Amino acid sequence: MKLALERGFYFPSCEIYSDSQAGFWEYGPTGLSLKNKFLELWRRELVRRDQMIEIDGSQIMSRSVFEASGHLESFADPIVKCTGCGATFRADRMISEAGGLEIPENAGLEEFDQAILQNGIRCAKCGHDLGPARRFNMMFRVGIGPDGEEAYLRPETCQSIFVDFPRIFKTMRGRLPLGIAQAGKSFRNEISPRQSLLRLREFYQAEIEVFCNPANLNDLEKFARLQDTVIRIQTGTEPKAMTCREAVQSGAVPSEFVAYYLGMLAEFYQKTGIDMERSRFRRLGDKEKAFYAEAAFDFEVETTTGWLELVACNYRSDYDLGCHARKSKEKFEVMDGDQKVLPHVFEISMGIDRSLYTILEHSLRDDRENERTVLSIVPYLAPVHVGVLSLVKKGGLREKTDEVFDSLKTKVDAFLDHSGAIGRRYRRLDEIGVPYALTVDHQTLEDGTVTIRERDSMEQRRIRLADVTGEITGLVSFP
Repeated sequence: MKLALERGFYFPSCEIYSDSQAGFWEYGPTGLSLKNKFLELWRRELVRRDQMIEIDGSQIMSRSVFEASGHLESFADPIVKCTGCGATFRADRMISEAGGLEIPENAGLEEFDQAILQNGIRCAKCGHDLGPARRFNMMFRVGIGPDGEEAYLRPETCQSIFVDFPRIFKTMRGRLPLGIAQAGKSFRNEISPRQSLLRLREFYQAEIEVFCNPANLNDLEKFARLQDTVIRIQTGTEPKAMTCREAVQSGAVPSEFVAYYLGMLAEFYQKTGIDMERSRFRRLGDKEKAFYAEAAFDFEVETTTGWLELVACNYRSDYDLGCHARKSKEKFEVMDGDQKVLPHVFEISMGIDRSLYTILEHSLRDDRENERTVLSIVPYLAPVHVGVLSLVKKGGLREKTDEVFDSLKTKVDAFLDHSGAIGRRYRRLDEIGVPYALTVDHQTLEDGTVTIRERDSMEQRRIRLADVTGEITGLVSFP
């Protein structure tokens, strides 16, 4: 958090005002650069790799959409209210923090009431008794036009994919299986947002909905590409590493279709620099699954806050298309060869903010031997790819450094710095994860070479000015 606030990664929205609300954060220059590169990696490794289609849907959607999807009825968290001071709390989280008892958020209300009574849980603020548990719908309602016609900010990005599916499939000459992707903001009226980017009211998602013929889930030609990819599956107490093929054969994953996309996801996060030995795909029980899911896996990564869910992977069957077909009276069936089918859907719903937080935490290290803080982000995700520094500003070095910077600034994310001791400038670059630094010194003017310094090892070597652009672009490009 200290690094994020001091180095422009992210910070609270409207922080200068006392009435600013929790759960809203803003990305600064370094954070935005990291987010944009993360999304480009997502597009390359998932969307383009699997020949998916990407759309950009509206953030405000009509009431009918959420009536059909079940969100107006079912998208709610359990809450309890203090009978004394009136403070409101998440019931499941309060029980977990008080006694370590984990109750799924979609459990029956009587389970929360019973656990609160049996564990003697009282208001954390004033100590009074808590009222009965009830459900709180987390969608933000908005009024459209002068009459305030009812609509809602989307709580997830996927609903526009579902309602647009017939048009997209027709106009793009779709064939099953077909992946449709969307990245953008979603909105949830969280009761108690906390821990910066981990639980927000306004947040970024990258969602993929893969439409398929349910008769072909174990007849996936492209499964061979990823059948040997290792994923860590937890169905018991500890995660177990196995190949995608072994996961299907053992029954840990229900089909080749699901295993294929879990494998793709694992390979993607491997390339973000997250420690995959601290990751797992946890299969959810019946009480934990979302109301629309037949089978569900959460991709979770261990952090200092505990196991953190980064991606929800849900086999939603034909729930969504069926609901929208019944509500809208439109046809959602498509042809798959000679067969007319109502497609089933497998969802990969990624939390971008949580993913970025995890990348930062897993990359941050305290190099006490060299008295520096280092953010060892993989080079292609680094907010700045290269720092361009002059040893001193005199004797023509400033002008030469500006010339080197000008040759790089349209090719990579470069940062120009003339001010301060060279060691201090290196340390500032290390803190925001800049993988390379170029230093222009007196020898540069003599033989046309510059020093290139590597962030993690601090090793330095000299390269020719004529090779700088090709060398740097090669070092920081996506693998």
